[in-house]
Amino acid sequence: MLAAAPGYGAGGCVYAVMTSFSTSDSPPARESVTWHLLWRAAVGRNLVQPPLLGERIRGRLIDAHRRPGRELLLYLVTPGEIHVLSRLAPDESATRLARAVGHIVARWMRQLQQVRSPVFAGRFKERRIPSDVALRGEIHMLAWRPVMLRLCRSPTHHRLGAVRVALGLTPRRDFDPRPLLSLFGERVPAARARLSLMLRTRPDDEACRRWELLCGLPMSAGLPGPVPASTPMPFASELAGGLLAAAGEAGLTGVLAMIERWVLSQPELRPSRRRPPPGVLAPRARALVACLAVSSGLCSASFLARHYGCAKATLSEQMAECRRRLDLARLLQDYAEQILQVRKREGGASRGPA
Repeated sequence: MLAAAPGYGAGGCVYAVMTSFSTSDSPPARESVTWHLLWRAAVGRNLVQPPLLGERIRGRLIDAHRRPGRELLLYLVTPGEIHVLSRLAPDESATRLARAVGHIVARWMRQLQQVRSPVFAGRFKERRIPSDVALRGEIHMLAWRPVMLRLCRSPTHHRLGAVRVALGLTPRRDFDPRPLLSLFGERVPAARARLSLMLRTRPDDEACRRWELLCGLPMSAGLPGPVPASTPMPFASELAGGLLAAAGEAGLTGVLAMIERWVLSQPELRPSRRRPPPGVLAPRARALVACLAVSSGLCSASFLARHYGCAKATLSEQMAECRRRLDLARLLQDYAEQILQVRKREGGASRGPA
């Protein structure tokens, strides 16, 4: 029996979440797992040049799912990225699927582009999608990804994306859009209408930054900061995206300044009798800022050592001591929401830290 419950997706659209209920006494079967797989092209590589290459990659993504236990929900091929949303059986490996795609695509690119340098910017990335609500949000972001990259003006215009096929704008016999549409309704016309309605709302800059950080992508919004746009970002937490979005144009330097102000406002870190020179953090406060920044995926300890002008070994030792002390370790928990709330009260979320 099917029951409809309200769900909310990225961009604020409301649609129905279909959930099933079983009255059987038998133990529930292990459910399939949905994965977001991502490949990034190396610097100087183009995944859609010549145009035949882009079509061949699209075909390979589809062919790789033509076996039991694999279901292709969505694909997207851009000049610099390949995205796949796959629903896999519990005994299927996302790594095995990714290698089946990556090895063949790399061989094609070397044959067509006649260059022996690396094809991809590091290993593929895999991220588990925990729920249907999160999956619809992922579809929303991937549909708008070509627009973020300035490849087109509408999420329905990109020809190497499954969304256009799912909406019936480019019929293709090799891709079955029904698994994708089933997330929006049982009947195809109604599902297409709900998908189209969701795509009318463009994700805001904060949502884009959060998503790009979660995927480990360079920020298409051109967020200023010490990390070059061509440098692959590490996997970061949703918290890091919120902090960067709150910092605005000040970027990573602004986030660190925001965390420093919050750390210095804590009673446990009030300056001791031997106060450091003006503009210099006390070692204990500096170590806690570093712990917060590293644990949230904002940056590495090496970057922070350069930022504070100290040796990495010294900073790492201070960070370890900070984590061992119970009174300071308590501050490492639930600090992000407090920082963001303070930022909102200051009214600087759109202007960035001073």
